[in-house]
Amino acid sequence: MQQLNKLSGIAHWLPRLSLAAIFIYHAFPKVAMTGQVSSMMGMPFAMVLIIGLVEIAGGLLILWGGFGPDWATRLAGLIFTVIMIGAIAMVHAQHGWNSINMGNNGGRGMEFQVLIIAVSLLYAFKGNAIKRKVTGQE
Repeated sequence: MQQLNKLSGIAHWLPRLSLAAIFIYHAFPKVAMTGQVSSMMGMPFAMVLIIGLVEIAGGLLILWGGFGPDWATRLAGLIFTVIMIGAIAMVHAQHGWNSINMGNNGGRGMEFQVLIIAVSLLYAFKGNAIKRKVTGQE
């Protein structure tokens, strides 16, 4: 256990890096190929572009918050939460819970989006207190 405690100071980076990677990865097609994504998703061009830019901003904010301001971490958590609620409402809820390609939903359920919301809300509610708690920073 002592070995694990030694690493606890960097543990907040695991979900930070995961969230940043997820949102930046999914944002780039929205920004680079806005027209095609707009057609595929049946959404207005401007909305797809704005969502992509907001996802990139959220990814950068969650990373910046790991080094600096508490507000960057909290804002990123709120951004990710809003984006995922929209994704669930528009796509995933109609396919149920299961995100594994089982049954006839094609793996489009909402379980992973709900997990992203839970982690995002943890950052929104706790901010960098997560970092301070494990590293002893005040």
